[in-house]
Parts: sequence; C-alpha cells; structure tokens
Amino acid sequence: MTDQTNQPTKVAVVTGAGQGIGKASASHLAADGYTIVVADIRPEAAQQTVDELEHRGAQAVPVRVDVSDPAACTAMIAEAVVHFGRVDVLVNCAGISKPAPSLDVPPEDWQRMIAIQLNGTFYCCQAAGRQMVKQDWGGCIVNITSVTAQAAFPERASYCSAKAGVDMLTKVLAIEWAKYKIRVNAVGPSHTETEMTRTNIARGLYDLETVTHRIPMGRLASMDDIANGVSFLCSEKASFVTGQALYVDGGYLAYGYF
Repeated sequence: MTDQTNQPTKVAVVTGAGQGIGKASASHLAADGYTIVVADIRPEAAQQTVDELEHRGAQAVPVRVDVSDPAACTAMIAEAVVHFGRVDVLVNCAGISKPAPSLDVPPEDWQRMIAIQLNGTFYCCQAAGRQMVKQDWGGCIVNITSVTAQAAFPERASYCSAKAGVDMLTKVLAIEWAKYKIRVNAVGPSHTETEMTRTNIARGLYDLETVTHRIPMGRLASMDDIANGVSFLCSEKASFVTGQALYVDGGYLAYGYF
C-alpha cells in the first residue's frame, strides 16, 4: 500500500486494540497515517475497531492473537507482513486486571497475569523485532506499562510485578536493539477511564473520589491522553528517544504529600 505521495504507508500493529487504550492508540495512529493491524484475543472486538477505523477512511485488518502464546505472536506479525508487506510500529496494549489479596492469589492467577502482561509483551516485541531487523530500516515499539511499575498498590502483587518487568524489559530491548534503528519506549498511565477501570470501580475495588483526589490534576486520564503519548513516541518528534517510560499520570508519581 502507498499513500498519495507514492511513499510506502507505515504499518502499526496494536495488541489489545479491541477496546480501551489499545483501541484509542489504534485510532490515533490511524489518524497519523498508519495502516493498522488490530490485534485482540476477541475477534468480534477487533472487527468492530476495524469497522470504525475504515468508516473514518483508514485501512485496517483484524487479527486474533493470544499474546501469552509465542507462536501466536509470531503468526500475528507474519499476518501483518502478508497483508501489508512490513511492520513499522508495535504497540503492546493487551492486558488484564484481577486484584486480589496476596494471601489468596492462586498460582494459576499469578501465572496468567505474568503470561499476558510480561511474557506477552516480550513475545510480541521479539516477533516484531525480528521482522524490523529483517526489513533493515528500523522501527518503533511502545509498551504500555503503568504507574504501578513505580508505586506499589495493595492486592495487585502480580500486576505491579509484571508492569515493573515491562519497564525494565523496555530498557533492555532499547539498548540492545538501538544498533538496528529500533526504538523501544513505554507509556505508563495512571488511573485511566477505561472499561477495566469502570468495572473495578463498580466492584468497589477503589473509590473514584479518593483516586481523583490523589491525582494532582484532579481527574482520571482519558484514553486519548494515553494515546497521545503513544502517538508522540511513534513519531519523528521522538526520533532520539529510546529506553524511556513516559508516565502520563496527571502528576500522580510526583505527588508525595498527603
């Protein structure tokens, strides 16, 4: 595929793009001119995102992927290449949330969290990285981490541990792959107004008024706030930025007063 200037259109693969931050990131990158591979474990959600992007004039295809399966991550990148001949950007947004007291977390829940949030991020990075090296013109990877990589939250031991791992994984891949012209960065949201957050509020897992009071800017992040950070890190404006975590948190991590 080429654009009107006969330059190849860049291709972005976005995992977890069926909803939430993944969907918002796909939308912003489409507006930036990328062709989008909408990857999600739920085919119907991926197709809905594709339909919305196509309605706005973007080109997109759905791909089903379970990021905890390394073979599926490799197949996702291969499918992107079959459709569009290249992969220029990977955004790792796939994730789950299952807060529980640490004394009660069963091994299978711990393992599932790590499998998706940390292992899945690595498997997708590895598959995309191999393709980007083969292409020989570099690329950009953005991992979605969290303020929980830096600030401990009760009843979220597996989630916090996985996100801290994503932070360090981002740095390691950035310095290792810089020689291939592959930039690797992360975006770390604070509490964001997603479907997952609304579910946790409805379940009484945290109080909205308490959370917004703790954020200096006095509100939850919007999904567009986070997607704007993703868009920036994927742009030429960030061409010398790698190995960094951009915390889009309304001042949450900086705030030490009570």
